[in-house]
Amino acid sequence: MSMSEFTWLVPLPVVMPLFAAGLTLALYRRPRAQRIISVVALSLMVAAGVGLLFLADSGPVVVDIGGWAAPVGINLVADRLSALMLTVSSTVLLCVLLYSLGQGITDGDEAAPVSIYHPTYLVLAAGVSNAFLAGDLFNLYVGFEILLAASYVLLTLGGTGERIRAGSIYVVVALLSSLIFLVAIAMTYAATGTVNLAQLAQRLPEIDPGVTLVLQLLLLLAFGIKAAIFPLSAWLPDSYPTAPAPVTAVFAGLLTKVGVYAIMRTQTLLFTDGRLDTLLMWLALATMVIGILGAVAQNDIKRLLSFTLVSHIGYMLFGIALASTAGLGASIFYVAHHITVQTTLFLVVGLIERRGGTTSLERLGGLAKLAPGLAILFFIPAMNLAGIPPLSGFLGKVGLLEAGVAQGTALAYALVIGSVVTSLLTLYAIVKAWNKAFWQTPPEALPEARLPATMVGPTAALVGLGLLLTVLAGPLYAYADRAAGTMMEPSNYIDAVLDSTGRGQGDSTSATDATTADLTQGGDS
Repeated sequence: MSMSEFTWLVPLPVVMPLFAAGLTLALYRRPRAQRIISVVALSLMVAAGVGLLFLADSGPVVVDIGGWAAPVGINLVADRLSALMLTVSSTVLLCVLLYSLGQGITDGDEAAPVSIYHPTYLVLAAGVSNAFLAGDLFNLYVGFEILLAASYVLLTLGGTGERIRAGSIYVVVALLSSLIFLVAIAMTYAATGTVNLAQLAQRLPEIDPGVTLVLQLLLLLAFGIKAAIFPLSAWLPDSYPTAPAPVTAVFAGLLTKVGVYAIMRTQTLLFTDGRLDTLLMWLALATMVIGILGAVAQNDIKRLLSFTLVSHIGYMLFGIALASTAGLGASIFYVAHHITVQTTLFLVVGLIERRGGTTSLERLGGLAKLAPGLAILFFIPAMNLAGIPPLSGFLGKVGLLEAGVAQGTALAYALVIGSVVTSLLTLYAIVKAWNKAFWQTPPEALPEARLPATMVGPTAALVGLGLLLTVLAGPLYAYADRAAGTMMEPSNYIDAVLDSTGRGQGDSTSATDATTADLTQGGDS
């Protein structure tokens, strides 16, 4: 079987949830049907992601929408990086959906009408997938806007004053980021005549270096806000903790990583001269250290995890800034690890809040005796986040440290030291949270509450997935290294998108290619 026989898998992670969103909206009076449709759609997304994971390992798979070949038409590109991100994100989205069904968020417990929650959640999934597969800057912008529009609704579910206030901050920041991104796209098109990523990789080196630097700074600013890189991260700790636990988990696990993915893609494909690598290193160091200092100062477990989220974005930026195959491979591995672990921890916090009635570390206590299963569910991903060996967090950090030492510069060594300090402070913050929530005597008796198996099950599945990343760390790290290797050689991506051979035989672009060839020959004659 040729690769072209499976190209239909590429648009599936975008088309399937959008189609399902329409169905769930039409069936707003039938909650059971909505739940079944949502679970089936996201399960198909997971299957498509796994299929693309193997398919893209042989080279980027390109699909031209409407049969218009790049750079004229819109194309979706699945390479190793996007396939890995799709697989991890769709798995997390499915587990969080199952958790939310168990919690009853779609049954009115959080004043979130079923007719809104399911379609919005599926639209969010489609936006995330579209962002990962986008082959041009404008389609990437569309992916961002789709997921952000859905996130506005999810963040304010219930309509409480606190959620509306937090949502308003999030909306203003997101709109500012989107405006900057749109200005960058307009300037890029004005300077190069295209927004196709592959064609931009060819044309940007030919324009004035000063213009290229301005475009790079604008895109980095837009993506930096979305990824919550310091000093553009102040909005995150105030926005995420107010949302329902499943929504917070999705936001923490995925939305910032879409920004990190965009930085990875543009830095390795469009801006390969390394002029901003030093700036990225400084930003990575500041993000790690300042983020974790904020976490240490928190007495609410949701806010503590929000600050650790910001801090660990710095690790991913560290690998990108090194601009080496080893650094980028470690960063890709760490992104996959962090999506899983951070989402898991926010789901566990939802269970803690349900069992203890609060997320304040000053009011919690004794959960290790009251709910030993919950203690285990928290302890494993918490230690993984802190980087305790031999868990995947430790392996990812070791890879980054090795890449930093191999770089050998003073700034790289400063980042290595900063990474170690951040990891130790993460462990301190996590142990503090563990001691207060699970060991200390609570100031007053905690309310009696039962943890439904329908909530515990998906959380345990994500804990297991985090452990699976450790068990399969060898093959996964090798895959991340291969992904980094192809990204450091942009010609692979460019040839796949702009050359018809990158699509395999029998693709719908053949007619367009033939027409283009005929026009070219006519002009030559």
